Amino acid sequence: MDVASINSRLSRAASAADSRELDGVCETVAAELVDAGVEPPFRIPSADFTVDPWLICADRYWRRRLLAEPTIETAARCARWLYDHTDPDDPAGPQPRAIRPAVIEKWTLGYAFITRDSVESRQDLSLATGRIVEQYQGSVDIAAFATLYHAGKLRANFAFDELRLFLDSSLLAVAAGQHRDDPLFTALRAFAALGSSTITIGHGLDLLDAAWTAPGRTRAVVDVCLNALWAAKRFPERGEWLRRQATEAVAAYPDDHLFHFRLARGHRLCGDYAAALSTIETALRLLPAIGSRISHNTLQEQYLREQESIEEGLLRAAETSEQRARWQRQAAADRDLRRTLSRSSIQAVELVTVFTAAIAFTVGSFPITLSGDLSLGARALLMGILGIGLLLFAVTIVAGTWYLTGQHHNGDDSPGRRREPRPGPDDDPDDS
Repeated sequence: MDVASINSRLSRAASAADSRELDGVCETVAAELVDAGVEPPFRIPSADFTVDPWLICADRYWRRRLLAEPTIETAARCARWLYDHTDPDDPAGPQPRAIRPAVIEKWTLGYAFITRDSVESRQDLSLATGRIVEQYQGSVDIAAFATLYHAGKLRANFAFDELRLFLDSSLLAVAAGQHRDDPLFTALRAFAALGSSTITIGHGLDLLDAAWTAPGRTRAVVDVCLNALWAAKRFPERGEWLRRQATEAVAAYPDDHLFHFRLARGHRLCGDYAAALSTIETALRLLPAIGSRISHNTLQEQYLREQESIEEGLLRAAETSEQRARWQRQAAADRDLRRTLSRSSIQAVELVTVFTAAIAFTVGSFPITLSGDLSLGARALLMGILGIGLLLFAVTIVAGTWYLTGQHHNGDDSPGRRREPRPGPDDDPDDS
């Protein structure tokens, strides 16, 4: 194919006002290159996946190649092409350039996701690794690219233990040399550890913290770290960890829809449904309708599912709050009823006691009044003694009733012993 013609078409596409037109031209050129069996003959001038037509075209080309043959050998050829068609990175130069790292991270993890249903077996990996090391003369850069590609597949399939073993002991990972200490490799190890059933949460969080605080931390590292917390097995501080890290990520990348999505999940795990709903709506608003239609639809479906989970959480929280209020009202009504019954019982005992004392005084005073042998003073003294005795009897009965009913009331309603119905714990919504 004519290189000048391709460059001319891509140059005209770069000036297109509509991003969909630019994407369409790049997709067409990429398809023509694949059909002709020719790798892109141009160089990549930048790492801007939004407006750089040469990078977009190369991205579409290698996407097609890997969809057709999703192996680490194809990934190695992609890496070789990338290193041959980009200028060496010079972060310390007068115009710092760091094209390769950004493209490598985008391509390895992105291509791994779209080909996640084609994980190579250990035997195929061993054979392919030998061919890669031989063909590319032990290049650690090529091996690191292929390692990240395969690790990205395992990550996309949530194969935590297999990912951990691959990164720790596979020949391909060993061939990556010093790249194994890169922050992205550490983040992938943290992802594997936090999801593994055989690794402690503490070790996984240590790896996560090491990747998060690494001097060379990139957007891809942030993404994998948040994904690790999002997919981790449950532990008490998981929601707080995710919310804290995602808040920092959103502050650093305010227009990144994916980080807003992670933050919404963190809010939801912490029970802050109002903040979660606002954040997921922001993520949906920021999600661009450009690039691959498949990837866009996949992300949109995930965000909408998260929104549904948040709305269900809001509904459950409202129902729980209303139920708790009903229980509190019922408990208050029960206490009022008990107090009313207690007061009524006391008043009935008081009335019966006084009435009984009055009858006893009346009946007891008849013999004294009718006795003709006693003087008036003696009769008055006897009636006084009888009245005082009956009065003491009535006071004793009433006081005893107040004491007993007071003890029962304190035993039922004291803060230390009161038992009221309360709702059961809310389970977290689906954490798959």
